[in-house]
Amino acid sequence: MNGHFLRLIVGGLLLLLCRACPVYAQGAAAGQPFVFPQGYRPEFRRELNHEQIAAEQRSLCKLDGRDDSLFAPTADATLNQAISYSLLDEVNRIRFQIETDTTLDHRLKVNYLYGLQSMLGYFRERFRLSREQGVNPAYLPQIISTYETSYKADLQGKSIASLLKSLPYDAGNTVLASRIFDRNEGYTAVKENLLLKYCTLFPDKTFITLQKNPDVSFADSIIKVVARSYPRQFYDYAAASDRLGQRIRSIKDDPFVALVAQMANSRSGQQYFPFVDNILKGRVTVEKIDQVKDDTLAYYRLLVATQMDYVDRALQGDTALEHRALNRRLEDKARSNFVTVINGLHNEKDLSVRFRIIQSLTAAELYYLAVSSDGSIYTSSFVRGVYPLMMSKMAGRGDSLLMQVRFDKYRKFIKMAAAFNTLDQFLASFAKAAPGKEDPANILMKAFVKNLERTEGLEDGADVADSYASIAETLQPVARRMLENIEQSYRDATAKQSTKGIIIYRILQNLFWSADTARKVDLTKELGIPPVYQVPFRDLTNDSGRVVVQLFIYGDKDGIGVFPGLVNMFSGQNWKIDQTNKYWVAIHSARGKKVSLYMNRPLPEETNEDAKAQEELNLFLAQQNLVPRVTINRGHSYNAPYTIAQMSPASKIVFMGSCGGYNMIHDILAKAPDAHIIGTKQIADAPVNNPFLRLLMEKLRTGVDIEWIGFWKELDSVVTDKIFEDYVPPHKNLGALFIKAYSKATGTDSNN
Repeated sequence: MNGHFLRLIVGGLLLLLCRACPVYAQGAAAGQPFVFPQGYRPEFRRELNHEQIAAEQRSLCKLDGRDDSLFAPTADATLNQAISYSLLDEVNRIRFQIETDTTLDHRLKVNYLYGLQSMLGYFRERFRLSREQGVNPAYLPQIISTYETSYKADLQGKSIASLLKSLPYDAGNTVLASRIFDRNEGYTAVKENLLLKYCTLFPDKTFITLQKNPDVSFADSIIKVVARSYPRQFYDYAAASDRLGQRIRSIKDDPFVALVAQMANSRSGQQYFPFVDNILKGRVTVEKIDQVKDDTLAYYRLLVATQMDYVDRALQGDTALEHRALNRRLEDKARSNFVTVINGLHNEKDLSVRFRIIQSLTAAELYYLAVSSDGSIYTSSFVRGVYPLMMSKMAGRGDSLLMQVRFDKYRKFIKMAAAFNTLDQFLASFAKAAPGKEDPANILMKAFVKNLERTEGLEDGADVADSYASIAETLQPVARRMLENIEQSYRDATAKQSTKGIIIYRILQNLFWSADTARKVDLTKELGIPPVYQVPFRDLTNDSGRVVVQLFIYGDKDGIGVFPGLVNMFSGQNWKIDQTNKYWVAIHSARGKKVSLYMNRPLPEETNEDAKAQEELNLFLAQQNLVPRVTINRGHSYNAPYTIAQMSPASKIVFMGSCGGYNMIHDILAKAPDAHIIGTKQIADAPVNNPFLRLLMEKLRTGVDIEWIGFWKELDSVVTDKIFEDYVPPHKNLGALFIKAYSKATGTDSNN
């Protein structure tokens, strides 16, 4: 079997689906209602069977949401008539036929009545489920008709295989759900045919399906087809020691299958896998990989060279097999072997010592080091190490660098350069425009926001969103042109009726507009997400007008050490401190707006007493109906998940005062969808955490809206520690909100 054969199967299924509805609509118009003869009553031993069938009919008639005796599961009235006719009249006729058939003994009548009831029950449970698990209700007439012909064939000892062969997967599976044909001579053929249809419809489920059914006749053929579309899955199943893994490894007549199976069976398979396409094409050998796979620098260089080769080929329309595996491997090696090292030396004042490990890397290798470590590289690692070294190796020419890497991942790099305040320097390094020509830097930034609908996934759109706040703060002319280009792209997408483009550019347009308070853009109304650049004070208060803040702290040495300072921070006349409870401390405003801060005591973690203190505080807040709208986390990174698990879903501001808190944005949004999140990419410590809390509490006490751009500038003026540069304010976290807004617009947001 090959790809052409699979397409024929899919085409046949679609054709069958298109033809099914009108055929049954005509049948309904021609059919006569079935009426049980006067005085008819089934034999008492089978009355329960008939009542169970009737109960399924009644249940289905109710499940369409209409209080009548019809079943209308679709929006097509004519089709609903056909479906109802089959469910009510045809089912009644069939069960009457079974009951009155004098050639059937009691056992057989019970068997076929039971099958009819089981089939209807299966349909009832699944007709509203997803395409993968459900049954298209339009197929019900065909399902019932096929059941009748199948039970009659089974009664005569004939195979049912030909009767079910043309049915769509879900319809055929529903007929088999009657559970009475497992001894029919055609059962195995039917089951295998349905498995093939399922794998054709849902190729990503092929391997798990074959794992449960490794002996089907079509296994080898479909493995060869699906392996190329899902090579990562294929690799994992090829490595298994079960019967499917053995079958995969026995295939020798397909070079790709044989190569990946060989890799999966090797201890170094993960090292070889990213290069599978080039190995097949003879551009690199396993022996060449063996020479470098244990050498950190040489292996990373081979990954970069292969990535650049794959990009070159993609520009020629030749997409390499499993290029994603190469990307994942490149990111893993960049972070673990280089970025983690230079991040870990952030306190080293001698830069030649700190950045020694990256000195021998080429400009392209440094570029991939940067774009592969977004979210994990420290500001100082980028600004003082990777970026200047990369530019020096390109003679200070950013345009030459991008041309060398064929503009691969350039949106990611621009976003990072903007976040680290090096974008102006980078753009200034471009060659000047020839007379009468547009400036190359302007051309790049125009391309930065164009054609996002053509990119794979949403990462590029998220990068554009994330970059805007940084650019707007430092490069106003660039931000203005960026917004103009977004607006033009929205108009272009609308003119071309590009659904994805319209959604993407409408979201970006509103996100960027909302930075201008004069526009008064309501992001909640427009996009279903919270405001980006401010949190209105009214959104932080409960019904009584009080703002409740909850601070989580943990009972390790550091938590116990900083706790007295946190309490003493509020010893002035504006606050009242209540330390009467053994599990928590409460701090209430004495002047201004009503504000209450509750923080658990950092009791010793060795005996889990800090968890007990948090539990008691949570219970108290719930009993008093005090809903925290602000959550503060103080503790090490390994404690952050416990804070997220316990925090109030109503939180509007979440401060993650733990190392690497920036990387938990998605987890926090899953718990508190409307949260404005502050986190750091590296070290979190009191020199930033305390001033933030002090400033925030004072803003709350005076009842002002939290305007993040101004707030952040004010905080910057009082914080002197350099670790502040790695704290990321909410208005620079737009990427996660962009994805959330896109999910809402497309109906894929689980919070909808």
